Parts: sequence; structure tokens; C-alpha cells
Amino acid sequence: MGRARRARKVAAAAAYGGGIGAAGIGVLGLVGFGVLKVEAQLARRIVGQPFEGAPDDNGRYGAGLGYPVELLVLGDSSAAGMGADTAQQTVGAIIANGVSALSGRPVQLTNVAVIGAESLGLDRQLADALEVVGNPDVAVILIGANDVTHRIDKSIAVRHLAQTVIALRATDCEVIVGTCPDLGTIEPVAQPLRLLARRWSRDLAAAQTVAVIEAGGRTVSLGDLLGPQFAGLTHEMFSHDGFHPSPAGYARVASALLPSVCDALGLWSSPADRRPDSLRGEKVGPVAVAAVQAVREAGTEVSATAVRGQPIGPRGRWAILLRRHRRPVTDRSELQDSTEMANPPGQPADFLTPAAAQDASEMLKRDEAHTP
Repeated sequence: MGRARRARKVAAAAAYGGGIGAAGIGVLGLVGFGVLKVEAQLARRIVGQPFEGAPDDNGRYGAGLGYPVELLVLGDSSAAGMGADTAQQTVGAIIANGVSALSGRPVQLTNVAVIGAESLGLDRQLADALEVVGNPDVAVILIGANDVTHRIDKSIAVRHLAQTVIALRATDCEVIVGTCPDLGTIEPVAQPLRLLARRWSRDLAAAQTVAVIEAGGRTVSLGDLLGPQFAGLTHEMFSHDGFHPSPAGYARVASALLPSVCDALGLWSSPADRRPDSLRGEKVGPVAVAAVQAVREAGTEVSATAVRGQPIGPRGRWAILLRRHRRPVTDRSELQDSTEMANPPGQPADFLTPAAAQDASEMLKRDEAHTP
């Protein structure tokens, strides 16, 4: 079953209250997950857990005239800023400062993200947020990694995310969701299990995209934003626990989200700006197809659109795929994508021996064969 079809199926199950099993991976997939849990536990013993929390980034940012822009941040440890040294280094703070600079207004940031949160916890976070901010202008949600590592049923996780987006849109709040990052870039997770982590997280990201667009929000693919392009900068993009982004990593995540936040607030776009540029790989198509294409390139935005005045086509809702994010000057895209390999003696940590490569291939084939 292709990823686009899986994404449509998960989103449909989320919308109609169905389930597709423990994240839809089948018995052999669950066996693989059991090994993944062991590998993750071993990895955490090596890197340790040096963080006790995240800096408190709630407050007012920037300056200017008029009422402040009300910015909400919901989600997990990446939204909370675990791994940042100061409040100014979190994704929320960087976006708040950027919005203030472009709008000429102060930005009031309310961050209700919870370290370790799964999508099921978004309901509580939203209730807490709306007690503080009755009419938020824009919300940024970063969620999904813990749904993968805890093997939450994808349809359940996506349903809670979609319900949160719907509730926010009911308050006339713009919503931007940073979809599940590619867990295949996490260095302490050994091969061949890194391949499974990549597959599971990308499947969830695609399903999140379909559901969020249907709910009235827009998504930005985080994918392997901190991964292969920065193969030589691993210790700069990730904090010293090896799992959470460093301040430089958070800056890169925020740089991918900020253009979409500003566009949602109407700060710089015009109808002409939203015309897809084919030279950049931008296009209009069915949302499930756009979702799959987005997970392949981090920083890609997907939002709803219409074709000849019709929001829905033969293959579902129309979506526009835009590549707003520009590669930074430090990007090392010429480096070989090594996140799908592991190491023989004397080789970099991401190169596989032929035998290990065969094991990884067989594991992925079994997992694919048992996906509903």
C-alpha cells in the first residue's frame, strides 16, 4: 500500500472514529518496534537525560503600536523548547520575534506545550490555552514524535490533532502544524531500526497533513530538517542528549515555520505569491499526494486551495504545495544522505554492511506486507 493511500486511510479512520490497529503496522511491525524500544533504551543510557525541563518562553516579544498579536504554541518537547539554553532560543520565541519585526506589533506568546506529550494531550493543552487567550490570532503545533515512539494508533493520534485544529479554527485562529519529524535522523537509534523509525514517522506526517488540511489548517514538513544536510554538523543541530534540537536546530525549525506563519497572518503574501512555481517543484494536486511529496522535502508547506472554484476534485480535496523555506548558507546538501545506512568498522556511523543492509530491507518488506 502506497504512502498516499495509507495517509488517506488513516485520516478517514480519524474522521469517522475508526482504528487501524497499533499504529497500523501489523504483528511483524510490532516485533520490530519491540526491538526499537530496546535500542532506544540503550541509546538513552549512552546519551543520558541531562535536561530537567525547558526555558519558560511565555511573554511579550518585540515592540510596536497596537494590540499584540496573540501567538499560541502547543505540542511536545520540541514545542516547549527542551534543549534550548534560554527562552529566546525556542521555536516560539524566534517566531514571535520574527512576526513582531514584520508586523510592527508586539507579539504575546502563550506556550502550553508539554514535554513528552502525545497528540492525545492536545485537548488538555488547548483548554489551558483558551483559558488564557480567548481569541488567539495564530497557533503553531509541533507534535508526533512521541506518538511514534509510544506506538499510538495513528488514526487516534491524527483524530486528536484534527479536533484541536477544528477547535482553533472555530475561534478564527490560523493554525500551522509542524508535522512529525523524521526519527530516522536520530543518531543514537541504531540500524536497521532507524529505517523503521523513518517509515513510521513519515507515514504519520503524511496522515497528519491530510487531516490538518481537511480541518482548515496548514502544515509544514519538518521531516529530516536536522538530518542529512547537516551530516557533518550533528553536534551543532542536536543538543548534547542526542535527541532534542540544539539552539541552532531550533533556529532552523523556526526558519521553516516562520514564512507560513507570516503568510497565514497576511503579513507578506498576495494571491500571486501563492501561485506554484514549477521550477521549485511546487504544484497543485490531491491533498494525499501533496502530503507524500511534502514529507520528502523538509520545509514544504501544504494548504488547501481550489481548482476552477472547486475545493474538492475526483481524488479528494485540492491542496497547494509550496516550498517557502530557503536552504541556509550553511547547508551541506552535497553530502551523501547517510541516514539510511549504518557503520562497519572504520566507516562513518551511518554506513551499513551488506548483511545489515539485507536485514534492513527484509524488515521493511515484512512491515510493508503486514500494513493494513
